[in-house]
Amino acid sequence: MTRYFVHPTADVAATAQIGDGTRIWNGAQVREDVRIGDDCIIGKNVYIDFGVSVGSRTKIQNNSSVFHGVTIEDGVFIGPHVCFCNDLIPRAITPEGELKSADDWTVGPVLVKYGASVGAGSIITPNVTIGSFALVGAGSVVTRDVPDHALVYGNPARTRGYVCRCGSRLQITEETAEAINGQCTTCGRNYTLPLR
Repeated sequence: MTRYFVHPTADVAATAQIGDGTRIWNGAQVREDVRIGDDCIIGKNVYIDFGVSVGSRTKIQNNSSVFHGVTIEDGVFIGPHVCFCNDLIPRAITPEGELKSADDWTVGPVLVKYGASVGAGSIITPNVTIGSFALVGAGSVVTRDVPDHALVYGNPARTRGYVCRCGSRLQITEETAEAINGQCTTCGRNYTLPLR
């Protein structure tokens, strides 16, 4: 018995594993050997490449592209038109002029950790980890690792502050060479976050 929803216009490979309560909307393509957890929303025209892993309670908004080599943990938000890249040196052909095959390049992995959010129109380059509950501002180009709870934006994205689990900005109360202490300006949670 199917316990998830796939829109009639979506294309889901027979070898994809889809969790209970997940909804895959019109025009989405889910490739071979993809794993999607429970209670996810995969928006209109989303492309999820072969072998990608998506955790439970994750939302991937319309027109986002999640290419091979990406791992998305539980509770992640991916805004519309986000592109996860996986090739640091993209070329269509080899130096000899032949069409490149899968054996002619190395996948640059991307990891998006628990509870993180990636804003609309952002580009995530290969070999990057986005930390737990980090917040990537809309239109950013992420070229290096993002610490847990960091607020990053720009091109290239840089750390501009820190955010709470609820998404609100932290007021920094103390900063040392090893860590920062902060309090959420909305819900009052207190944090000690190690600096990398």
